[in-house]
Amino acid sequence: MDERLLRQLKEITEEERAILAGQQGIQRERYTSGRDFVVDSEKMLEKGKLIEIRPHTRFVHFPRHRHNYVEVLYMCSGSTTHILNGTQRMELHTGDLLFLNQAVYHEILPAAEGDVGVNFIILPQFFDRSFRMLEQENVLRDFLVSTLSETSTFAGWLHIAAGDILPVENLLENMIWTLLEKKPGANLLNQTTMGLLLQNLTLFAENINRTLPESRDENAIFSTLQYIETSYRDGTLEEIAARLHMPDYALSRLLKHHTGANFKQLLQQRKLQQAAYLLSNTGMSTDAVMAAVGYENSSYFYRKFREKYACSPAQFRDRPPQA
Repeated sequence: MDERLLRQLKEITEEERAILAGQQGIQRERYTSGRDFVVDSEKMLEKGKLIEIRPHTRFVHFPRHRHNYVEVLYMCSGSTTHILNGTQRMELHTGDLLFLNQAVYHEILPAAEGDVGVNFIILPQFFDRSFRMLEQENVLRDFLVSTLSETSTFAGWLHIAAGDILPVENLLENMIWTLLEKKPGANLLNQTTMGLLLQNLTLFAENINRTLPESRDENAIFSTLQYIETSYRDGTLEEIAARLHMPDYALSRLLKHHTGANFKQLLQQRKLQQAAYLLSNTGMSTDAVMAAVGYENSSYFYRKFREKYACSPAQFRDRPPQA
């Protein structure tokens, strides 16, 4: 990380000075006014702002809590230990990212002075523009988006081992610098930067939720969604299940539980998404698009396309572009 930024983030905060002077624990009133420990965005964000950052409070155990916003933690240096939903122990190391939705219970063990982490405090509507930037639909993108929602059946967090992914580091440093400098127009700039960050993360699905030995289910889901993303034309459940050393039925059932669709349905969804993209962005004929995404039966393709998009491929191509 840039040394100037790191020096600024390493500075001892007012809260940390009080802790070092003998204050027992954190001051809950800084974070919430309620009986339950739900960190309140109104305490963390100035009125009208959709995103803010604050360095993680070191030298103290941060007790079990939730947030009424999406939190993104980024380790700038050192490491921190987190406990999610009371049982899941996770260590973040330099360069790691942790996205937490609003349903996750979270606590953090005491950190040393050199363990510098940044908390991004983000209202859900901040992501609206970022998600729109992921213009080409795909099942992995859809799953990442759903995991950030409070109602996701998935774990509710995304842990990305991003320490050696240079574009991710650069984008995060850009966001941190912009927020620290409080530049005018930073909201739009950071929404765009977050969109670029999410685009990059979809390319590194193998780095998501990989570091926990008990996360076999999560690993299998991300591996399968990435497989569908790249092999939608002729991929098979048997092939990816064999790669993952899982029975076919178990993998399909796992996908159904966490995404609402089995492998066949996800594969077809991805084929149709790609067909829609090609119709909107190329001059390929409908027959060429059909062949490119792996359909051989034209009547079946037309029927499934109409079921998903409520129009024929030709009508879809003639639609005006969405704002």
